Amino acid sequence: MSRLDITKQNVAVERVLEQTDNPRHRYLLQAYLRHRYLESAGRWEEILDPALTVDVPFYRFSLAGREAFTLEGKEQVGMLYGHWTATDQCVFYVEDEDVAVGDHMVVGRGIGYQQTLGSELAAAGLDVDPEAMYLKKSQIMMLWPYDDHCRLVGEDVWEFDSAEAGLFTLDPADVLTAEHAGRLLDPFIKPLPAFDDSMLPS
Repeated sequence: MSRLDITKQNVAVERVLEQTDNPRHRYLLQAYLRHRYLESAGRWEEILDPALTVDVPFYRFSLAGREAFTLEGKEQVGMLYGHWTATDQCVFYVEDEDVAVGDHMVVGRGIGYQQTLGSELAAAGLDVDPEAMYLKKSQIMMLWPYDDHCRLVGEDVWEFDSAEAGLFTLDPADVLTAEHAGRLLDPFIKPLPAFDDSMLPS
């Protein structure tokens, strides 16, 4: 898995942003980029800034091999982000992604990888080494809705197409810590432009 590079996780988003002129759509893509970089950098508290996320976000997850679950409110969302950061599971890689933007949503579809603790996979019933760190591969679809002021309303996340699924044991030397990911991604985390009336939906 040496070809994976966390600094390339958002190349598809950057490509769409370069081709987008609509002020609202550009702002949404920049907010989307900032969120994704902050998440993998372990800077999850900044995701919950009122300028980036609504007061009561709602997340839906339908992950392969697991019962669907939801998170409601910043406390629940923050607990998940905080856990992932503390355990180095905030590290994501993305390949072959397609991204689209509308007035109230950003949609992405691609191959996703997440560092995942063996102990959590074992607790889910998988025959793995609970002491190891794994790289979990899945075909993923994400729909992120936004309000009129381009604040994230929540996330809808699905894993599908089991033919693309995979689970790879990571050598300890290849495990990327949240701290190291943060250093690598820091140059890519840009402040959002000031929101103005040109960014309101037409």
